[in-house]
Amino acid sequence: MGQNPSRFQGADRPVENVSWDDVPEFLQRINTSVPGLNLRLPSEAQWEYACRASTTTPFSFGANINPEQVNYNGDYPYAGREKGLDRKQTVAVKRLPPNPWGLYEMHGNVWEWVQDNWHDDYTGAPADGSSWEAGAGRVVRGGSWCHNARNCRCASRSRYEPDGRYVNLGFRCARGQA
Repeated sequence: MGQNPSRFQGADRPVENVSWDDVPEFLQRINTSVPGLNLRLPSEAQWEYACRASTTTPFSFGANINPEQVNYNGDYPYAGREKGLDRKQTVAVKRLPPNPWGLYEMHGNVWEWVQDNWHDDYTGAPADGSSWEAGAGRVVRGGSWCHNARNCRCASRSRYEPDGRYVNLGFRCARGQA
């Protein structure tokens, strides 16, 4: 892209300070550069499916997490767990353990944009896992390094405006069908 907007620089760190509005340009450029790659943002349903990795607990690691598994603000643990490390920044990709499907940092590190617009609940959502384009604001998933452990649950979601750029906000690509 010619520049890295991230506050926390490093070739192996997630990009942050990226708005939802920035993502289409990145995807267009990379898909043009690598024919057949067909990267896109995942839908909200696809993101949660990948995060859960066939688990049914609040986290893909089980009923609770700790800072050795997930990068979140350890001053705010989940469900009464002891306080832990607050790194105050992102960590390198693959720094912490992967979920059961081998996906890294699905919990914490940076909130991740998904394709969907925000809705207060899932009433009327597509049943096929595709993105839900009607609505206001955009959905982010996963929690971040500066938020509490509760925000890192598989089911946790939040809303940002599509032009928002923050040090805890990035994205994850998914491959589409060719």
